[in-house]
Amino acid sequence: MRILFVCTGNTCRSPMAEALLRDKLKGVAGVEIKSAGVAAFDGEKASENTLLALEQRGIQLQHSAQRLTGDLMKWADLVLTMTRGHKQVICDLYPDRVDKVFTLKQYVGWRGDEDVADPYGGSLEMYTICADELNQLLEELREILTTSPSRE
Repeated sequence: MRILFVCTGNTCRSPMAEALLRDKLKGVAGVEIKSAGVAAFDGEKASENTLLALEQRGIQLQHSAQRLTGDLMKWADLVLTMTRGHKQVICDLYPDRVDKVFTLKQYVGWRGDEDVADPYGGSLEMYTICADELNQLLEELREILTTSPSRE
């Protein structure tokens, strides 16, 4: 299973989701995880508060942003976006791949707003709140990945 998390700039939410899920799946074979942004600048580092929010959880992150590409879309078995807007952009750009694109909340069966709030430019507290929300969603995703033979 190859999972691609997507947000806007690939400096906050998607690298945070990537790092958190990697941590949750330590020792689980057969899952690869990457992240990208629909408007990312290749090589940009993760935001300082992203790094700090992860460090609070004992997770170190070395990250370079990358823009979403056709090659990444081909690589991924599952594309999980942070917002409905990201999902729509991807579906518009890659209409032949829409069957594997979901918001993260949609995929795990979350009820209510499908968007993960963007902490970009906010305080460390905003990033911590975002990390807490992602952590909860990714725990549900971990359950799906480790207990379901197939999600299709």
